[in-house]
Amino acid sequence: MSFSPGQLREHLAALELKAGKPTRYVIAFSGGLDSTALLHALNAAETGVPIVAVHIDHGLHTDSGTWSEHCEAFAQSLGTDYRGRRVSVPTDTGKGLEAAAREARYAALHEELDRGDWLLSAHHREDQAETLLINLVRGSGPAGIAGIGAIRRFGPGWLARPLLDVDRAALSAYADEHSLQWVEDPSNNDQRFDRNFLRHDVLPRLQSRWPDIAARLQRSATHAGESAELLTDLAKLDLEMLGGHAHRLPVDGLLGLAPGRQRNLLRYSLRALGLATPTASQLERILKEVLPAREDAQPHVGWPGASARRYRNGLYLMPEHLAEAPESGQIASDQVILGAGLGILRFAQEAERGLSAAIMGQGLRLEVRQGGEEFRPDGQGHTRKLKKLLQEEGVVPWMRDRVPLVYAGEDLVAVGDLWIAAEAASSPGVAVRWDDRPALH
Repeated sequence: MSFSPGQLREHLAALELKAGKPTRYVIAFSGGLDSTALLHALNAAETGVPIVAVHIDHGLHTDSGTWSEHCEAFAQSLGTDYRGRRVSVPTDTGKGLEAAAREARYAALHEELDRGDWLLSAHHREDQAETLLINLVRGSGPAGIAGIGAIRRFGPGWLARPLLDVDRAALSAYADEHSLQWVEDPSNNDQRFDRNFLRHDVLPRLQSRWPDIAARLQRSATHAGESAELLTDLAKLDLEMLGGHAHRLPVDGLLGLAPGRQRNLLRYSLRALGLATPTASQLERILKEVLPAREDAQPHVGWPGASARRYRNGLYLMPEHLAEAPESGQIASDQVILGAGLGILRFAQEAERGLSAAIMGQGLRLEVRQGGEEFRPDGQGHTRKLKKLLQEEGVVPWMRDRVPLVYAGEDLVAVGDLWIAAEAASSPGVAVRWDDRPALH
């Protein structure tokens, strides 16, 4: 097998059938052989799409600073825009150093993407084989056995892997042909890591018996991927039947599904929300402890990256950690970041109905519930206790003290995006929007 800029251009064009033309290619550039060959070939392919090379320094090796300098120099030699970022990798997550580094890397890459960008990763055929074997050992289902997908949604753009049908030998031959220099990370030889053990010990043994083992495993991954797509289609149908809200699934509707479809829908809903999926045992706890609980109970199952809570007839899927409450203080711009998992409060000008110009002119302040607040919502005739309003609205208990309260002077003028005060409203006005908020009802 060979590899060339022309072949890369064809692979990218095939992926555009699903994702459309990218705004930019953002390459995850480690400086190793694979990403070096990808960056060089992409420049030579002359696609007309702007290219940015992003190098993530994990700070886990004494030479990491030198590697960053090499990556910047190589990108500059090609005339490619370059960005270097250093991340902190936590060592106490319980997931292992390899997984923690990967999470930190992808979080940083996520922040580099704008709408319509493609993040390009240089995963190749042997990477796919290793991933399939790892997931088999872990007891994964069809989605895991499908291994690495060629393209999927990622943040505001897409994550694409155009080299999955290319083997490492072809990339090495391409690099030699063009006299490319790359970084060799010694940790890639450390067989304490599962992937390295498979790469250096297991796969060579398999290849000695079946020389085309990587291609065979790639075919298996493709078949599993088709099965996973069918399960995704089923989950979409089930979600639509149950109301179409991934963050809140009706318990009675879930209980009406067979256990396999319950698990399938839960996994799909978590992926759709961008949340981590649980282990098989954690998923069983949701099915066996949370769903059958009394309606007046509030059972909760958490795992790294997400959690599931029950309230009345709702199963709520949410981030593992929510900020205890938004930070109080003066509102100095048209948007306020409320804290981990709580979203962003925005103030939209020229709305059909919203806060009046007089109220805006007083200056706004963000506060949280202290207890005893009273409020008369726009369109209602009587002042009510805020606590009672939240209960009647069906706001879930864990969010009642996290709802941001907007004050002008001593007056409560807005409660999140639920209500504005009658005496503070006008048409037109400034609307209060609460983006990316957790489920309230």
